[in-house]
Amino acid sequence: MSKSWRDITIGPDASVHQAWEAIDRGAMQIALVVDHTGHLIGTVTDGDIRRAVLRGKSLDIGITEVMNANPTTGLAEETHDSWQRTMHRHSLRHLPILDTQGCVVDLVQYSMPLEPERSTPVVIMAGGLGTRLRPLTENTPKPMIPVGPKPVLETIIENFADQGFVNIYLCLNYKGEMIREHFGDGRRLGVHITYLHEDRRLGTAGALSLLPTRPTEPVIVMNGDLLTKVDFVRLLDFHGRQGFVATMAMREHQQQVPYGVLKLGDGYVVQELVEKPVERYYVNAGIYILNPETLHLVPDQKFYDMPTLFNALMTNGRKVGGFPLRDYWVDIGRMEDLERASAEFAEMFG
Repeated sequence: MSKSWRDITIGPDASVHQAWEAIDRGAMQIALVVDHTGHLIGTVTDGDIRRAVLRGKSLDIGITEVMNANPTTGLAEETHDSWQRTMHRHSLRHLPILDTQGCVVDLVQYSMPLEPERSTPVVIMAGGLGTRLRPLTENTPKPMIPVGPKPVLETIIENFADQGFVNIYLCLNYKGEMIREHFGDGRRLGVHITYLHEDRRLGTAGALSLLPTRPTEPVIVMNGDLLTKVDFVRLLDFHGRQGFVATMAMREHQQQVPYGVLKLGDGYVVQELVEKPVERYYVNAGIYILNPETLHLVPDQKFYDMPTLFNALMTNGRKVGGFPLRDYWVDIGRMEDLERASAEFAEMFG
């Protein structure tokens, strides 16, 4: 682990010139942009600055105009191998490590990991109607809509195959025959595909009752309309190390309040006035890890969604957790999301 990562931290009000000085000082080709609490706001590399200069940008502009505001990161609770996998998958030389508050605690450097074949079952929910993407989905199921040169579902399956996951279950409903005809048994992609057909819509968890046998190891469940570079091995390892029976991947969502916000005490005494604060929330990212024993709560062939399952587990006193994703992730549920994913595909998956 790095012993000098604090030397390369700068504030969001720093200039590009100050960032360059920090990069030179740290001799790691990267600087970390953090706020006054240590929360990671972004990263900037020597390459980012060089490209900005080539575009005619001044060294006196603010670093927020140049930095990567959504960098890939690791978690303090993860292993060194998980960090290395993340860097390998994203072609990174360095990885900021964050605590549960999103604050930087370390910076690690890259060395190469290997990928074994894994028996973990992967269930992909591919039966959605895609009503918000009409008219595109009038004749095509949403997971088969092209993003880049191929259907989004094909990119999802290839991502799993690249990470060694070969046991794929596809839950089908709307125009499922088109999906079955395209993928066949999965051999072309280096996986084995089993199809689970919903006679009626069963929700994001109900289709798990269609599995032919009860799994003996944790199951990965994912919505079939997500374009992402999530490291599923890292997620699975985190789930096991934290001792959760169920883990929900989550994304940080930021929302700026457009007004000054008052914090009040007794008698309406104003204790603090914060001008246009940024609120941060974690939202469901549509990717889950479930231990086999959780599946007995899923009713047989009845509508049942993941939030209901997670709430039932918590009501029963079971330990469930969240895994914060900072990898590339787009939910292709709206036309503007599809357009964004199509524009970014070549850069992220080319």
